[in-house]
Amino acid sequence: RKNTKRVPSFRKLLRTSKLKLDNKLKNKQYKQQSTAKKYRKEQKKLRQAVRDAVCRKPFPLEEYKKKHVEIAEKREEEEDDALPLDMMDEDDLKLMEDLAQKASFLTRDISSTEPVHIKKRKHESVIEKYEKMPRRMKTEPEKELIHLLPIKDKGGIIPQTVEKPNFSEEPLPVLTPEEMSAQRKRKLQERKMHIAALASAILSDPENNMKKVKELRAMLMEQDPNVAVIVRKLVMVSLMEIFKDIVPSYKIRPLTEAEKATKVKKETKKLREFEEGLVSQYKFYLENLEQTIKDWKQRKLKKSNVISLKAYKGLAEIAVKCLCELLVALPHFNFHNNIIVLIVPLMNDTSKTISELCCEAVQKLFKQDKLGFASLGVVKVISGLVKGRNYNVRPEVLKVFLHLRIKEVELKKDSEDIAPKKKFMTYKEKRKNLSRMQRKWKKAEEKLERELLEAEASESKEKKLKLHTETLNVVFLTYFRILKKAQKSPLLPAVLEGLAKFAHLINVEFFDDLLIVLHSLIASGDLSYRESLHCILSAFHILSGQGDVLNIDPMKFYTHLYKTLFSLHAGATNNDIKIVLQCLDVMLAKRRKQVSQQRALAFLKRLATLALHVLPNSSVGILATNRVLMQTFPKMDLLLDNESQGSGVYLPELDEPEHCNAQNTALWELHLLQRHYHPTVKKFAAHLAVGAPDEGSRALSLDLSRRPATELFEAYSMKGMTFNPPVPSATPRRK
Repeated sequence: RKNTKRVPSFRKLLRTSKLKLDNKLKNKQYKQQSTAKKYRKEQKKLRQAVRDAVCRKPFPLEEYKKKHVEIAEKREEEEDDALPLDMMDEDDLKLMEDLAQKASFLTRDISSTEPVHIKKRKHESVIEKYEKMPRRMKTEPEKELIHLLPIKDKGGIIPQTVEKPNFSEEPLPVLTPEEMSAQRKRKLQERKMHIAALASAILSDPENNMKKVKELRAMLMEQDPNVAVIVRKLVMVSLMEIFKDIVPSYKIRPLTEAEKATKVKKETKKLREFEEGLVSQYKFYLENLEQTIKDWKQRKLKKSNVISLKAYKGLAEIAVKCLCELLVALPHFNFHNNIIVLIVPLMNDTSKTISELCCEAVQKLFKQDKLGFASLGVVKVISGLVKGRNYNVRPEVLKVFLHLRIKEVELKKDSEDIAPKKKFMTYKEKRKNLSRMQRKWKKAEEKLERELLEAEASESKEKKLKLHTETLNVVFLTYFRILKKAQKSPLLPAVLEGLAKFAHLINVEFFDDLLIVLHSLIASGDLSYRESLHCILSAFHILSGQGDVLNIDPMKFYTHLYKTLFSLHAGATNNDIKIVLQCLDVMLAKRRKQVSQQRALAFLKRLATLALHVLPNSSVGILATNRVLMQTFPKMDLLLDNESQGSGVYLPELDEPEHCNAQNTALWELHLLQRHYHPTVKKFAAHLAVGAPDEGSRALSLDLSRRPATELFEAYSMKGMTFNPPVPSATPRRK
């Protein structure tokens, strides 16, 4: 006969076992509640017994006996009235006499139907009752069970359970310092080998090993306190190098819903999965670095953390280094703007190490950014930081603007670098390899390709110019805000230095207002000598560029520079000579048509006097500038003659170069400089003493005559007590 009984399904078995487990749990809870209730009752009785024992007062024995004797006599009278004793049997009378000897019988209510022992139990002491209660033996704790899936046999469903293992922690043996050091080295070596194995596997096949990136990233949460700091640092640096190596040269965008629904090839699907996993792991890695820096900045440690607050600073520095490397190495990839937002505020960090790391990274980014897109993002964030902090930031934050690649010469050069190069066939190759018809088609094809390449290059150049224009607008907006609202800020030198560099790119509409502001800053007297030099340099950069069309007399700037030249000396201000040389080049050499002879003679004389007071590298730069003046302006050899020209006496202390009568003096300083201990200073002095000829025995060698004054100043700068002269010329000396 066919068995019609349905076999229960697996889901039914699960439901059945679940019901049993629920019932078992309810029974256990009820049992616990009953035990707790019973315990509370016992405690309540114990407290009541203690109160009774304290409050009860003992009665004297005489009063007790007297009271009970009176009660007994009264009872006897009542009984005599009720039933005469002569009518009772002897046995009954004897029983009554025996019972009369017991106080409990005398005090008992005869009318009650309860037996004698009932009230005795009720009046029994609660403490004695509690003491008589049996004690429960200490039972073994219930074993915790793990319920498994049930099994079924012929007898029915059999539930399965397993006892939960009890991991009792045994005390670790005490190790000596030598053993602890050896154990730490062994653990550290194991972690290093594991990191190296994971990194090698990822680099060898990134597409199939993205899970190992996750495994490596999990080691950033190393919990062993002996090796946690070093392991986390190694993992941070390893992941940074891995991402620099496996990241593609394009930005990965998220797929649209339509693209996800479209069926693609197996290779395309694999590539998409790799890109999605790469972006996800890169994002998590950046979040880990950010959290490390935030925890250190907030001086916050997690409860489960095994790293001390002091060690967190080293971790934060490594995290900042990794972010700086990624900022420079992957400007094209995802989350670059997020890295910028993290790095820029750290440029103003109180830690000098972290601040310098971030500033150097931004400078590198500016120098290598040909197109300008990344630079624009950084400049916008810096401008917002300066405004948000109310101009209370470190000057180094603004000085990074000086490294922006925004120059007219570099624009052409960069557009050529960006423009794709295509090699076309030469005429000989065409004659050799192609037929007449093929050459004709090839010529038309190459013409079309050239046109396309030119269009692409011009489009690239226009895009770059647009980005550079927007970047400069943000830079100048920051500079002008500081000039207007924070003139006494420590940021002013950086602003003036930046204006001096980018002044030729400022819009003509701002020239008048800017020159007025610069002159008011100089006239206020609040600026240092270096800051005033930057003001002068900025003003003349403006006037030498598009400012030529303006009818502005810069005589006040000439006067200020002439007046302050003697503030320079061989001490701390010796380094400011470079800015002075730049100012002189812009003010005199490049504006020779607007400079009078009297002004040129006055500057020539004062510079010759200044050359006696400064270090040799500054003397070389100043004498090189005098050589340019003597060759640029006519009649400068008047100062080489002892006879005076015209009326008046030279007034060396007068601050007006136009009215000091410099034509009536001589360059006697050159005779002293010819006895200088530095050989190059001697050469320049002897050369100028004979009128600075371009040819002849007194002419300078090519390595000195063709180099600008600022370059000579840097070449002969002192490092310790050694000089760095240029390489001597190979041409033989004339005797």
